[in-house]
Amino acid sequence: MALGFEPVSGRITVQDGVYQQLRHALMVGSFDPGQVLTIASLAEAFGTSNMPVREALRRLAAENALEISQNAAAEIGLLQRVTDDQRAIGRDGSIYELIAKNQQFHFTIYRASGSDVLFQLIETLWLRFGPYMRLLSNHVAPLMRAGTMEPSGRHVAIIAAIKDKDFTRARDEVVADITATQATLRAICPDVPEPRPVDFAAFGRAP
Repeated sequence: MALGFEPVSGRITVQDGVYQQLRHALMVGSFDPGQVLTIASLAEAFGTSNMPVREALRRLAAENALEISQNAAAEIGLLQRVTDDQRAIGRDGSIYELIAKNQQFHFTIYRASGSDVLFQLIETLWLRFGPYMRLLSNHVAPLMRAGTMEPSGRHVAIIAAIKDKDFTRARDEVVADITATQATLRAICPDVPEPRPVDFAAFGRAP
């Protein structure tokens, strides 16, 4: 995105700098009517994280300068392409490429939460979980080659739930996808302690 944005000065907060430059860009007609701006592309243009861009957009939306869309069509398209790639790779491709696609699928969903804190926590857990993926890949590769395991897991069901805007079902499908991987790992790592049960249905409910 070549909009001529300048690095944010240290004399003002990053959020204020992003806000002021975006506000000026809107006032001088740097954007087309109805143009879609993504947080990721703006953050890249400013050289910042997503958070100051998100807060600047919220301020501009409060001024009726723009609308924040809740439409996740672009993300759904990406999720579908990743799932299609997984199915193609599962037949005769690299199992490590398949695992990378699995991570891409899940991280696309986690980024869509809009929470930098949540995303960082999940990223830390995946970093610690990484070494077990090699054990998992050696176990599932022959099953996928034989056609007895779905390469994309429950990703098709997750996409269907998101398209239906049934986010409770989407959450449950994500949990089921992760739980299935956990069960597979427990089968090949029997010395791992039993996991503590978590009531995922309680998340998002008022106390």
